[in-house]
Amino acid sequence: MAFIKARDGTQLYYKDWGSGRPVVFIHGWPLNADMWDYQLAHLAAHGIRAIAYDRRGFGRSEQPWMGYDYDTFADDLASVVEELDLHDAGLVGFSMGGGEVARYLARHGSARVSRAALISAVTPYLLKTAEHPDGVDVSTFDRMVEGLMKDRPHFIAQFGPQFFGKTLLDPKVSDETLQWTLMMAMQASGRATQACVRAFSETDFRGDLPKFGVPTLVVHGSADKTVPIEVAGRQAAKLIPGADFIEYEGEPHGLFITAKDRLNADLLTFLRG
Repeated sequence: MAFIKARDGTQLYYKDWGSGRPVVFIHGWPLNADMWDYQLAHLAAHGIRAIAYDRRGFGRSEQPWMGYDYDTFADDLASVVEELDLHDAGLVGFSMGGGEVARYLARHGSARVSRAALISAVTPYLLKTAEHPDGVDVSTFDRMVEGLMKDRPHFIAQFGPQFFGKTLLDPKVSDETLQWTLMMAMQASGRATQACVRAFSETDFRGDLPKFGVPTLVVHGSADKTVPIEVAGRQAAKLIPGADFIEYEGEPHGLFITAKDRLNADLLTFLRG
């Protein structure tokens, strides 16, 4: 397996498929780089070098106690970009991975980056506060942490159907896909899984988004009950100068599976410029 050493010595697992202009994919909570397999394979087959890595604490990367904050996550992404000596690269972040893209561009600039895409992303700011009354109440995230502490496998198994919008009348994904994503989630450490709930819910990216400075694609499902489009995608598109916004009507949070063919086509068109 291939690893990159982060600035604090943490080993980050990555996969690197195909050749051509590079694009780095950053996965969502509580999964790992394997969530992108449909996208990586499609882009690699169409002349793009598709790279994805496991966030610290998740998948096959090392599981340190500290470092579950977005400044560190952005520095980890910078280590991937610099170690692989990527230039003219695309960045694609899903859910909490959109936060890495935002903080990386604000913290490290766009000298090595030509395009960015936010997919079902948590940006610009999820948490409800007195000055941000449209956000999600902190009790929602408190219950998530409590559920993880009480019975993490059960909580994540119950979380899956909402993530993919699965109901009895509209399955959207197979039971096997739910099992696959549960296996991904259980590769993470309990510490990382809990700490990242606080990181993605409490980090304010509103100051980061105006600094993007590269063509940006924002994709969000209108039926996303995990990261509501009203709080996230629509607001992010307003704050990023010149962003292209595509709303996937009726799609849930996990549209990388439920709308994979459409997403693959949109990403390929966007990344080719």
